[in-house]
Amino acid sequence: MPKRHRPFLRLTAAAAILAALAPAPALAATERPLSGITQEIVSFFGFGPDQANNPTDLQPVPQSVFELPKAELTPREIAPAPVTSVDAPRLAVVAAVAPPSVETPLHRLFCVEYARMRSGLAVFGDAKTWWTRAKNLYARASHPVEEAVMVFSGSKRLKRGHVAVVTAIVSPREIIVDQANWQNKGEIDHATPVLDVSRANDWSQVRVWDIPSGAFGSRIYRISGFIAKGLQTASRE
Repeated sequence: MPKRHRPFLRLTAAAAILAALAPAPALAATERPLSGITQEIVSFFGFGPDQANNPTDLQPVPQSVFELPKAELTPREIAPAPVTSVDAPRLAVVAAVAPPSVETPLHRLFCVEYARMRSGLAVFGDAKTWWTRAKNLYARASHPVEEAVMVFSGSKRLKRGHVAVVTAIVSPREIIVDQANWQNKGEIDHATPVLDVSRANDWSQVRVWDIPSGAFGSRIYRISGFIAKGLQTASRE
């Protein structure tokens, strides 16, 4: 073999040895598992997959138990109504403020993401933590206020809680909200009625209108309270 070819052979042999000893290539960016810190950051801003745990309530209340509400809207802020009976309130028919509707956004929305955009509140973390995080930052009310964010407490069914934006007050027992991902599809539910079913009319327990069935759902959800900007009022501790 000519001497002039020997350097090339040595280089080829060295390259083969290095290739054999080199570690396996790293996973592509899309295949790398998220670290614990990264998962916490994603969840903090409300984009994690676990945020998609909101229920579609498939157990509507029969229409026969409804009562006709007043047609007119109440003022922007209402006080809790006096308790006249210890019996749970009967459900009311949706007032004709606007028919409930569903919007499919360009990308999947989570409830916290949508509530921040609509309300302008700089609150982060899981929805169930908003009530605590808003303390000393924003006004917290125990009763509905238009444009306020209603905070659903965490539960077995709503592991991370839920938030919705109040758009209208129909009566001391009924409000209208806009919300995202309640049906667990990343959608926006507009003009969704919510009914207070607490014995004391303190908005600690509610039922939510189920758009697919066209009736109030039978499940009862606990409410932490309402978060609003620039409102001076007593809060529920």
